[in-house]
Amino acid sequence: MNNSFFARKFVIQGIFIAIAIIIVARLFYIQIIDKSYLLSANNNVLRKVVVYPARGVVFDRNGKVLVQNEPVYDLMVIPQEAKEIDTALLCQLIDIPVEGFKKRMDKARAHSPYRASPFEKQLPSTTYAQLQEHLYKFRGFYVQNRTVRSYPDSVAAQVLGYTLEANERDIERSKGFYRPGDYIGATGIERSYEDLLRGQRGVKNQMVDALNRPKGVFMEGKYDTLAVAGDGLISTLDKDLQVLAEKLMKGKMGSIVAIEPSTGEILTFVSSPGYNPNMMVGRERGNNYMKLLNDKTKPMFVRPIQAYYPPGSVFKVVAALTAQQAGVIDEHTVFNCPGGYRYGGGRAIMRCTHVDGPTGLIKSIQKSCNTYYGYVYARMIDSRGMPSTKAYDLWREAIGKFGIGHTLGIDLPGEKPGLIPTSSWYTKRYGNDKWKSGYNISLSIGQGEMGITPLQMANIMAIVANRGFYYRPHLVKGIGEKKIIRKEYTEKIHAGVDAKYYEAVIEGMSRAVNVPGGTGYSVRVPGVEMCGKTGTAQNPHGKDHAVFFAFAPRENPKIAIAVFVENAGFGGVWAGPMVNMLVEKYLKDTISLPKYTQDRIFNANFLPKETAKKEEVKKDSTKTKKDTAAVVKTAAVRDEKKEMFVHHSQVTRR
Repeated sequence: MNNSFFARKFVIQGIFIAIAIIIVARLFYIQIIDKSYLLSANNNVLRKVVVYPARGVVFDRNGKVLVQNEPVYDLMVIPQEAKEIDTALLCQLIDIPVEGFKKRMDKARAHSPYRASPFEKQLPSTTYAQLQEHLYKFRGFYVQNRTVRSYPDSVAAQVLGYTLEANERDIERSKGFYRPGDYIGATGIERSYEDLLRGQRGVKNQMVDALNRPKGVFMEGKYDTLAVAGDGLISTLDKDLQVLAEKLMKGKMGSIVAIEPSTGEILTFVSSPGYNPNMMVGRERGNNYMKLLNDKTKPMFVRPIQAYYPPGSVFKVVAALTAQQAGVIDEHTVFNCPGGYRYGGGRAIMRCTHVDGPTGLIKSIQKSCNTYYGYVYARMIDSRGMPSTKAYDLWREAIGKFGIGHTLGIDLPGEKPGLIPTSSWYTKRYGNDKWKSGYNISLSIGQGEMGITPLQMANIMAIVANRGFYYRPHLVKGIGEKKIIRKEYTEKIHAGVDAKYYEAVIEGMSRAVNVPGGTGYSVRVPGVEMCGKTGTAQNPHGKDHAVFFAFAPRENPKIAIAVFVENAGFGGVWAGPMVNMLVEKYLKDTISLPKYTQDRIFNANFLPKETAKKEEVKKDSTKTKKDTAAVVKTAAVRDEKKEMFVHHSQVTRR
């Protein structure tokens, strides 16, 4: 019995001794070896400051800066520590109304009384300089450095995009990468290349005294993490060309897209009206955003990839190529043009504005003959030994290989596919599948229900320039120092038409610009064989749209371009001179077009609210009237007027 008692006694003593040894060892580890508890104990004199990385800088193709960073300062507050504040002085220093102080403090307390949250974001350097001298007076407040985007030349807003503070959905989808206060790309290449541009945030442990004054870095930065700046991007844009293109489109609605055919690199990308990208930065961003959103001209609408237009005469190029590939015509095929194409048993007519007589393929492109392409379309749909619906499907498939009716895959969000109705759509519309080419004959000349984007128009010119293939149009040619390009933009895509069929079409396009009587003769480029196509796209809602498409030079092309100006009228009068200036500027770094013609283009205004006023000013200018008349005459704009008598639907425009 006694032996058992003594045995239990020693066991209990052993347990207490073991526990004591464990406690002593743990205390020794905590106080001598492990510094993490020291860091926790010092939290009342330490401040964890998030170090936001600089987003990657964006350059143009020649190394000129398009987007850079500039410093701003977020005023942070810990509500529980913010006591005995001179609110009037603080509000004066950061330029907010006194009544706004309570609103901001309530919001901060709702977030957390004990943790820092933003009191006022993005203070500029001048404001911060004034605040810094008095910051010690405001206990619980401190400043956190960060950077925001800056656009030195204020160009290419829709390409570059802008950033916004990450919302709850962004944070949730990122699986912890983003936190409240982080900024994320919202539009443009800021969004498309967000994973490369954003960088990696860091944390700095800063010691402060009782007056909230910084006293240096804790433990020589041992527990800090460094911020990693985002990768820089090399854009495909030519900044000088972009500046000129935006200047040309000032006061106008429409698009300009220029592509380097051999690479698919976009040289110029203009959506007009546009906006100054610096409006989307800073403390007034919210107000500016609402102004842009409510603007009737829709400056935030990215027309080159989202607007649908009837392609007009440029579609004749695609029609000529696909018809040759299908074997229904060749370069020697001749149709007689008496001034229009009759269909429906001769009861209806699709008119030309000129009588060309016997017309071959080259002449049909040079003169932009509607009649010729009425016959071509009839052969494609009605004369292939199969039901018209099946022939239409084959026709639609062929033109689809030119990038029409589907997205091209540009590295911008929000690209639209365009509109080419299916055969079933027409069958449903007409109540049966017995319809023939006359039911949608307007498609033969790029009108009617057809709608394509300006990017697709420029890409068609790139295909013709390359004699049958293209690379996906893209806006970034290099990532970081290694200048890596995404694989999908190096893939050669064939348009389904053999190279041998392009020469006759190209010859017609060359004659349209370089031979007297061609529709674009007035806008030829000295010393450069430019191949182009002028046109006027019908607009059922008002004045027609001015269109011009081209590539240059004919051999070893360096630029393919599409210009689309809404409600301007004749393509040779308005869009053509723009192409002339842009092509010559890019190839020769000069502009030889007469100054009075340049001024006419630069000063024209086709915006809805200004049209009447500008037209009145134009009437008062004798010089401008004479110049306009001369251009109309030499451009042979007979091609530009088209009349449609059946089945002309409104083109979808978004």
